[in-house]
Amino acid sequence: MPRASNTTLRRAQIVDGLLAVMAREGYERASVARIARASRLTPGLVHYHFESKGEILVALVGELERRVSQRVEARLARVSAGAARVRLAAYVDAHLATGAGADAAAVACWVAIGAEAIRQPEVARAYRAVLERAVDRLAALVRAVLVEDGRATRGARAMAAAIAATIEGAYRLAAAAPGVVPAGSAAPSLVAMVDGLLASAPPAVGPKRRAKERTR
Repeated sequence: MPRASNTTLRRAQIVDGLLAVMAREGYERASVARIARASRLTPGLVHYHFESKGEILVALVGELERRVSQRVEARLARVSAGAARVRLAAYVDAHLATGAGADAAAVACWVAIGAEAIRQPEVARAYRAVLERAVDRLAALVRAVLVEDGRATRGARAMAAAIAATIEGAYRLAAAAPGVVPAGSAAPSLVAMVDGLLASAPPAVGPKRRAKERTR
């Protein structure tokens, strides 16, 4: 496996520095000087690798997506032979479960990124792209459950969007109003809600219809 270049390593250091400062003090107070201190680099090196603080923030969006993807893949790998419903629950668990692997700093930063997406077009594009990929992945998992249950899949993407929105809402409550959601309850509660959502889908009609549903 090739070694990462010095530029790649320095950029990763700076992105981690922004994450550390944002998690404690928010984006507005995350000055280049503070990011540099958290990164153990000089402000000049920060400016050398990134043209602006906003550019570092966009890079952080990608880094947070990478971390979540790793956690999701690890959870799905544990249930690779499981039923589609088990895999969907594993996806939810990867995002909302507490304990080992939970990353409160990353959640706080993701919530702040959502706020910045309203004000910064570059951040908005990166944020939207991450969420669209998440909904795509969820839609595939939802569709697999519906097919397994013999239900119509035409509403799979809308269901996936609802699940993604609930996950985003749980993040915001965890960051902005800790304690409102009882500790450890978010993942099992959402799984139970998803079961009800899936059960609301109408049955697929006949083998021909079911074959069509599998291709959607």
